[in-house]
Amino acid sequence: MAFLKTITILAIIFLIGCSLPSRPLEGKRDSDLEGKTQGQNPGPEKVTPCQLMNDPATYNHKLVEVTGFFSHGFENSTVKDPGCASRSIWLEYGGTTATGTMICCGVTAERRRPEPIVVEDIPIPLVEDDQFRKFDKLVQSKPDTILRSTVIGRFFSGTLEEFPAGKIWVGYGHFGMHSLLALQQVLWVEPQDREDLDYSLHPDRGFIGNECDYEVLTPHETASISVEAQKRTEQDETRVWAFDDPRRVASDALAGLLKFDEKSITGLKQTRKAQGRFVYEWRNKTQGTKYTVVVSRPYWLSFYAKDPGKVAWVVLAAYEYKCV
Repeated sequence: MAFLKTITILAIIFLIGCSLPSRPLEGKRDSDLEGKTQGQNPGPEKVTPCQLMNDPATYNHKLVEVTGFFSHGFENSTVKDPGCASRSIWLEYGGTTATGTMICCGVTAERRRPEPIVVEDIPIPLVEDDQFRKFDKLVQSKPDTILRSTVIGRFFSGTLEEFPAGKIWVGYGHFGMHSLLALQQVLWVEPQDREDLDYSLHPDRGFIGNECDYEVLTPHETASISVEAQKRTEQDETRVWAFDDPRRVASDALAGLLKFDEKSITGLKQTRKAQGRFVYEWRNKTQGTKYTVVVSRPYWLSFYAKDPGKVAWVVLAAYEYKCV
C-alpha cells in the first residue's frame, strides 16, 4: 500500500542518512582557533543559493553573503531559491545560539550551546543585534514559516557521496543530507506584512489514520510548477480566475491529476482556511475515494510575479485516501 511504501522509503533514507560520515558542530576548543583564520580575506563573497547548490566545492569554507528564502519548522532549517533547485542548504546559527531544530540523529531542540560553535576547525561567531533578533523571532513565531533575508555566513560543502539517484553533497542537517551555511550576521529581513499571502511552508496533509491508505498525487517539489502556473495565469486571459478563485484552482488541478472532466468534480468542501491558504475535500462516491487539495498564495511566489501584488492561487499538494 502507498502508506507502507512511504514508511519503507523513509526507513531507507533514515539508515542511509545515519550511516553517513556526518560532520559534528562542535563547541569551542582550548587551542587558539582564532589564529587559524588569520590571513584569510574577511570580506564575504556575494553569492546566490543557486550558486552554492550548483557548485558547492568552489565555495567550501568561504565567507559568503547570501540573499534567499529561509525556512524553519519540524526537521527543517534551510535556505534555498525555489526557482533554481529542488534541494536546499542547511542553516545553523553561529555563536552559542542554536536554531532549535529537532532533527535526526541525536540533535535536540535546545536553543543555547555551552560553547561557541566550531565547524571543521573554523570558529563561527554570531552578531546578535536587532536584525538577528528580528530574523530569529520570525522563524520561531510559527510551527513552520518562510521568509526572505540577506545574511553573512560560512559555507561548508560537506562531501560528495554516491547514491542510486546520483551524486549528492552531504554531511549536515536532517539525516546528514545537506551542505551547511553557518550564519554569522543578518543584514536585512523582509517583513511578513501582507495579509493575502501564505507565509507557511509545508502543505496540510489532511486526515491520515490507521484505517486509511493514502497516495500523494502531486510531486514532492512543486516550486517550479507554481512558478509556471503564475506565468500561465499572467499570460492566458482565460485563466484570470486563478487570481481570485481558489476553489476552482483546486477542482481544475484535481481534474487534471485524475484525468476527469472538471464538471464531474462537484460538491468540493472547504475543510480549512488560513492566511493565504485553503484546504478542500472531495469524495468520489462511485469509487469510495476521498481527495484533499491544498491551495495557497505562497509568499515566495510574489517575487516571481510580474506584479508582486497579484499572486495566483496554486496547488501545494493533493492527496488520495482509501479508507476501510
